[in-house]
Amino acid sequence: MTDKTTVGVDVGGTFTDIVLLRGDRLVTAKVPSTADQSVGVMEGIEKACERADITPSTIDDFAHAMTVSVNALLEEDGAETALVTTEGFRDVLEIGRQNRPSLYDFGADKPAPLVPRRRRFTVSERATPDGVVQPVDADAVRDVATSIRDSGATAVAVCLLHAYAHPENETTVADILDTELDIPVSVSHEVLAEFREYERMSTTVADAYVTPAIDAYIGQLADRAAEAGIPEPHVMQANGGISDAATVRKHAVRTCMSGPAAGVVGARASVSDLAADRDLTGLVTFDMGGTSSDVSLVRDGSVEKTTNAEINGRPIKTPMVDVTTVGAGGGSKGWIDAGGALRIGPESAGADPGPVCYGRGGTEPTVTDANVVLGYIGSSTSLGGELSIDVDAARDALDALADEAGLDSPLSAARGMYRVANATMTRAIRAVTLERGFDPRGFGLVAFGGAGPMHAVALADRLDIGTVVVPRACGVLSAFGLLAADEKHDAVRTHRQSLSELDVANVESAYAELEASVREECSDPDAAVLTRRADLRYAGQSFELTVPAAQPFDPEAAAQQFHAAHETTYGYQMDEAVALVNLRVEAAIERVDPRVTYDAPGDAVIDQREIHFSDGAYPTAVYDRERLPPRETVSGPAVLEQDESTVVVPPAWEATVRPDGSLVITEATP
Repeated sequence: MTDKTTVGVDVGGTFTDIVLLRGDRLVTAKVPSTADQSVGVMEGIEKACERADITPSTIDDFAHAMTVSVNALLEEDGAETALVTTEGFRDVLEIGRQNRPSLYDFGADKPAPLVPRRRRFTVSERATPDGVVQPVDADAVRDVATSIRDSGATAVAVCLLHAYAHPENETTVADILDTELDIPVSVSHEVLAEFREYERMSTTVADAYVTPAIDAYIGQLADRAAEAGIPEPHVMQANGGISDAATVRKHAVRTCMSGPAAGVVGARASVSDLAADRDLTGLVTFDMGGTSSDVSLVRDGSVEKTTNAEINGRPIKTPMVDVTTVGAGGGSKGWIDAGGALRIGPESAGADPGPVCYGRGGTEPTVTDANVVLGYIGSSTSLGGELSIDVDAARDALDALADEAGLDSPLSAARGMYRVANATMTRAIRAVTLERGFDPRGFGLVAFGGAGPMHAVALADRLDIGTVVVPRACGVLSAFGLLAADEKHDAVRTHRQSLSELDVANVESAYAELEASVREECSDPDAAVLTRRADLRYAGQSFELTVPAAQPFDPEAAAQQFHAAHETTYGYQMDEAVALVNLRVEAAIERVDPRVTYDAPGDAVIDQREIHFSDGAYPTAVYDRERLPPRETVSGPAVLEQDESTVVVPPAWEATVRPDGSLVITEATP
């Protein structure tokens, strides 16, 4: 066994999670997230190294997931961005699509464009899907550059009509702006070479909007790492793969949702064998952190992906792990709406001041405080290995909420908060299973995040899911996933044509160009494994489904793949002709999933306290999870504590320790 040391760090809204693997020895740590995320990252690495009794300079590989880009989009505090587009199309970004955010709400507003109209500029040029009709005038572009400079913009997006097919004019504009301006330039045919001008423009603008923040952050983190003798970080992308820092700094929008993506990868790597062992359709991944909960699927050993994501109401069409996010986390605040109903989130207490029970100045009750009142978290619990719990403060906060809601006690308020939070998360699981044609009863539920294992069995019970899995590193699983993530690079090109009229030679030529482009981004092009896919649709449809593509491209096989995918997704097939829309290529350099040793001394019971479940209060044993030996079974009710998370096993359920230290929780045999 090699003594190679790898570290993964995931920055969340409340905590920064660290996993360090030295050989097959796993060390975890959790520290509060900081305003300057790089400070918390380095503090967390130092803490993990101290626990492993090594120095940071001995780290061989460093992988990182962060929230810089998604926070900029959610909080709308990214760069002052300018947009350059074709004359007559400056308002595409604001017009968007005709769908309404809330169909029956006449007062509903679309999100404001990230680029206001005063910073949207046009050039006279024209291209069609068949070629350039009117070249761009270089002097006119220089005049636009002057206007951009005068506007105070700190980033610029260039998105010309039909540049996905013929980027010559767009390349000219970008080259001139790059020469004339000392700010980053994002170019649509490099960010997203797909048709549909609104989605391409929105994604390119998002890339420009977050690029300065990502570039500054990665540069600052790399400098801090270098000072400590740590290698430059590889960065998790939204597609579930890592890339080198230089590539990410050039394509910043790819980092959106990198943390949730790492969590899904970690879930797959931790329990990938479970679905086959138990004859399950797949796995539902459930990550409940401090600010939100993320739900996704793993099927056939692979994470589900999408190219139709939205962040804060704006389309971002880079390939992403398909994650559904709801605003219900451990730090989500409980409140009473105008109708007197108890609500949860989306506002969160974050890490500072955090939940009331942290004793850091929080005054509003959160889901974590409700879990304290219910007994799931006790006064002896040490969150993150160092945060102590103030039970009385949590009870006082829930008492105030109970008064406002007209409830009779803090316990009633806590029960209500727990049920409302669970209902929100149940809807998210139904959205990725039942609403997509999958029966959740055939899936296992993989629970992780600081709060996920406290709620997982209750969710499984509501959905008739019979198997819950809690990985050993459940409290820091996104960080663990960074150690398992392959290096990945994606490329796409629009190629619209009916399959019945397709020129296969042209398709093969386009695929070859895409393959060359993704190989160029790989750290070791010869080691890359290439995968082809294609976006297809029935004639007349306005949406596509992505299916595997053979090499060489086989129109008949592609049509059969599409028919099957359409029936799985929508429940029927059609007799209409099938059309090719986009070609996709992924390059992956595979890494071996980390394997860790697990052993435990036994004698795991550390406490007993009264805990409240849906059917009443029970005297409940509290276990130190790290002392539970492999193959031991714990019958509920039980609480299993570890530094970064707490597992709740209700009555009539039981938890069995797998050889790798993960838990399988099932209904107890009568």
